[in-house]
Amino acid sequence: MKPVKSANSPITYFVSRTGQAEWILFIHAAFVNHNMFKAQFAYFENKYNILAIDVIGHGQSTDTQKGDTIDRMPEWISDILKTENIDKVHIVGVSLGAVLAQDFANHYPHAVSSLACFGGYDINNFDKKMKNENSARQKLMMLKALFSVKWFAKANRKISAYTSQAQNEFYAMNILFPKKSFMYLATLHNMVNRYKTGQRNYPLLIGCGKFDIPMELEAIKAWKNREPHCTVVLFENAGHCVNMDAPQEFNKTMEEFWKDAGQ
Repeated sequence: MKPVKSANSPITYFVSRTGQAEWILFIHAAFVNHNMFKAQFAYFENKYNILAIDVIGHGQSTDTQKGDTIDRMPEWISDILKTENIDKVHIVGVSLGAVLAQDFANHYPHAVSSLACFGGYDINNFDKKMKNENSARQKLMMLKALFSVKWFAKANRKISAYTSQAQNEFYAMNILFPKKSFMYLATLHNMVNRYKTGQRNYPLLIGCGKFDIPMELEAIKAWKNREPHCTVVLFENAGHCVNMDAPQEFNKTMEEFWKDAGQ
């Protein structure tokens, strides 16, 4: 995929064009980069136009300036869509990417063809108790990283992936995450419980792996109860990063979802 440095932000993004096909935007999990979707790029590159980004502080998006924070991601993604002449896009987010995908949809709903969130939670209705538990878990992981990125990456791969291959791939990306980039995650709380979910004019797909943490399974169940018309999928033999653990099942699920969205 062709890397492009955004002119108006620290974001590097990656483009693969196939002509007049619909656009898919992939947003990756924390501590890795756009390459977590390499199995999806290979499968969909001749079927859809593909756009992927490295989130601020990750991958090739580390050339930042004062005032650059993660809560500006929707604005930067919108600028990228305009630069590439993309009117609407199917968005796929995993973990942190699911949070950013929702925040973009809150700001720019007219630009969303469909929304698929995996290993995430409903940022517009995040239970206080669950929020506190999530915050405590993140602080523990950050503490490990301050001592040793290698130690942090070893612990994180077991939380983030279920299969040995996915764990190894996650670790190889995680080990490259700069310690200083933790500061860009500090404003994530600005996205949570800020908006009320209105009538969605696009289909919503949510899900996780059956071996994800219990809190994630609870979050998906609660989200489905609030939005009963959404589609839910639980992936067998998968943990948090379902697209890496079960790429074939994931790709087929997305393909069916996008086809239904276009009808």
